[in-house]
Amino acid sequence: MNKNMENEKQASIYALPISIILAGIMIAVGVYASKVPSPKDGTTRGVKAQGAQTIKISAAEEAVTPVNGVILPVSWGDLGVRLVNSGTIDAEKFKAIYEGRGQFTEEYKKLLLGQNDGKLKITKTNAGFILNLLWALGLANNNPVLYSGEMIDSKYGGAQGFASTGGWTLAKGSAMDHYSQHVLFNLTAEQQEIVERVSKNIYRPCCNNSTHFPDCNHGMAMLGLLELMASQGVSEQDMYKAALVVNSYWFPGAYMTLENYMETRGIAWDKVQPEIILGSAYSSASGFAKISSLTTQKSGNGGAGGCGVDSPLTTQQQSSCGI
Repeated sequence: MNKNMENEKQASIYALPISIILAGIMIAVGVYASKVPSPKDGTTRGVKAQGAQTIKISAAEEAVTPVNGVILPVSWGDLGVRLVNSGTIDAEKFKAIYEGRGQFTEEYKKLLLGQNDGKLKITKTNAGFILNLLWALGLANNNPVLYSGEMIDSKYGGAQGFASTGGWTLAKGSAMDHYSQHVLFNLTAEQQEIVERVSKNIYRPCCNNSTHFPDCNHGMAMLGLLELMASQGVSEQDMYKAALVVNSYWFPGAYMTLENYMETRGIAWDKVQPEIILGSAYSSASGFAKISSLTTQKSGNGGAGGCGVDSPLTTQQQSSCGI
């Protein structure tokens, strides 16, 4: 099949949901995921150990959130140290959360207090920790998205009233003491333009706002990731790919449901466009709800963290942590 015929086939597949839901529901998900067989026949791909019990991992789960994690196209460097030095992160408060659970590993210690020159890797285990680090980064870094975007619109009563600001309790002083106050890296005009454009097209299943309006922790963390990727020259296409991976680890249940929706329409998870699935028609709270209503196989909305500091994400929080 030549390229034009392939494009025509993809276009015909995406046209179906448009005629069914609102105007514009197209499905497209995934990259960074392994090519796997359809999960509907019960096929599994690998196992994971949990105490003395061995748990099978479905092919779909391995495609959406690979058990061995995914390497992101950025290096964390010494940003943890710089966030601590700026007071955005109070290291003792931050450590206490994980030490209390016996989870403050050498990996976490290095990310918070050391130098990290390799590429950042997200896994099912560290997704919540990375969420909190990126939340602090997005909150603190001086950027026009924060000081001239929707967050400061007077109709919302000021930036201090959102989950992404009022919910950040791990700073020295208040979160607003650090809101867009620290220059952690400088973006060129072109890099900032990419951040602005991409952030307006990335949503999360807990809210109805884009990353350009980072009113919850996931939105603020995604903003931090986009800025970090832009500062390191990551292409716009790869930014979308990485954002889909990260959202999938933060909201595995939601993206498993979306994977199933695509699979029933003959679209493989690794063959569709991340920028489409990350848009409001699929990744916003309302968009996901519409897709979920069309899917018989649902995996819940569970994620790496709620709208508080590394707290469990409940179904209720999916629709309540944003405006």
